Amino acid sequence: MKIALAQINAVVGDLAGNVARILDFARRASAQGAALVVTPELALCGYPPEDLLLREDFYADCKAALQQLAAQAHEIAVLVGHPHQVAGRHYNAASLLQDGRITATYHKHALPNHTVFDEQRYFDTGNEPCVFALDGIKFGINICEDVWGKSGARANPAVASDEGIDLRVGLEEAAAPHAARAAGAQVLLVINASPYHLRKQSLRHEVMRRRAIECGLALVYVNLVGGQDELVFDGASFVMNRQGEVMHQLPACQEVLRLVTLENGEPQRGEIAPSSMLEADVYEVLCLGVHDYVTKNGFPGVLVGLSGGIDSALTLAIAADALGADKVRAVMMPSQYTADMSREDAHAQAVTMNVRYSEIPIQPLFDAFLATLIGEFKGLSTDVAEENLQSRIRGSLLMALSNKFGAMVLTTGNKSEMSTGYATLYGDMAGGFAVLKDVSKTLVYRLVAYRNTIAPVIPQRVIARAPSAELRANQTDQDSLPSYDVLDAIMEAYVEQGLRSDEIERSGFNRGDIDRVLHLLRSSEYKRRQAPVGIRITTRGFGKDWRYPITNKYRHN
Repeated sequence: MKIALAQINAVVGDLAGNVARILDFARRASAQGAALVVTPELALCGYPPEDLLLREDFYADCKAALQQLAAQAHEIAVLVGHPHQVAGRHYNAASLLQDGRITATYHKHALPNHTVFDEQRYFDTGNEPCVFALDGIKFGINICEDVWGKSGARANPAVASDEGIDLRVGLEEAAAPHAARAAGAQVLLVINASPYHLRKQSLRHEVMRRRAIECGLALVYVNLVGGQDELVFDGASFVMNRQGEVMHQLPACQEVLRLVTLENGEPQRGEIAPSSMLEADVYEVLCLGVHDYVTKNGFPGVLVGLSGGIDSALTLAIAADALGADKVRAVMMPSQYTADMSREDAHAQAVTMNVRYSEIPIQPLFDAFLATLIGEFKGLSTDVAEENLQSRIRGSLLMALSNKFGAMVLTTGNKSEMSTGYATLYGDMAGGFAVLKDVSKTLVYRLVAYRNTIAPVIPQRVIARAPSAELRANQTDQDSLPSYDVLDAIMEAYVEQGLRSDEIERSGFNRGDIDRVLHLLRSSEYKRRQAPVGIRITTRGFGKDWRYPITNKYRHN
């Protein structure tokens, strides 16, 4: 028999649109001879629906949409993920649709409640296996966390997946796959909404390989694809035989329909999408995140404040690649501190990438602000107040253009800057979407180098020059911050790995640098809380999975 993997890009809350997308995939699969099409976790409503799941009318509308889908998808069996309400309880569910009706429903057993997941806030726990027979093969259903299990020790964010597993301390067996096997399953269908983070796919393969072997089941892993606010679901669905060997590997970051042939419950070998270097994966994820946030929210295009620096250069490249040059506008806003090379390089990149480019000098506005404040500032030396004024003037101009033309402003700050507060509220932090919010400065350089291997769109001088905000004469970032290789290593150890400062020091870092970075990190929480949403690519970004209090006197080693 043939089954079809439907790696679809669902839109949260677009029930009619998601039903239409599932039907399209189902009809195409049926036309190619498939008996079953498998969709991702909560494909009917999109993932994560968050507090929509607290509304009774949402469950009612999802039920009606599921019944509509069942009535129209009568030529092929469909396994669809959806929220389910029964007897006053709420479940993350998957239902089998056959012959115009719902013939089986499975309730997710393991509800993740860590990092970016809050499923225990919304759902009750299922406890029964669900196995169905089709064309002589018995299929078991699991949903995402069901197959991951839990490690005996607290998961270390440095090596944990979003599903909370630290492979270094061992992997407990997950109960749900064994329950499916005990109920007679030959093939395990695992539907997922598993968001991307660095090196996530190798972790998925390792965990699923262990599951296939320990349960003796072939495993079909179907993952959601697409951007949803700060999360990007990378797809990259796959099929393993019962020995844990990958038999099919779908490409990442695109909608795909893939047919898989089963003989006596064993998947036959098919196409294996090649793996790519980390920088290529991250770049593709960032492009998908930008594309889906902009298009799903109905913006006609984006604005980028192009400074001649490396962060805005990378943001512009991602925006143009994600949306098309015709939907991107670059604005250079020079001051008296802006170097000629900054203007030249910004213009050169805009021309190379064929995006609309404008220059709006801010010195007249800056002078007007200073004249207005001359009485208030009398007798005081020039300091960060004057520097931040320039950034806020630029932010105001970009937001004025956004209001006038409807395009959304993309902010250009990176994770290193967000960690240390090296950014200006209502200035360079003003905008709708933070593309590089979870990308460290050192990774920014690697991504720029990767993008230029495709085509040299970012001028070499932008890469080679010392980073500078250009808010005063002869300014560089390292006037205020440690070198980025040191800063990023300390930030990653503390934020993403959860290490204490004494542990970081024992790994070879200077105590003064550690204290400096952690002081900046702790004192900048109020800024991060007001920052725009941005794409998450690490195991711990400054978003849903970073929840530190702003008012906080606790200090620890």
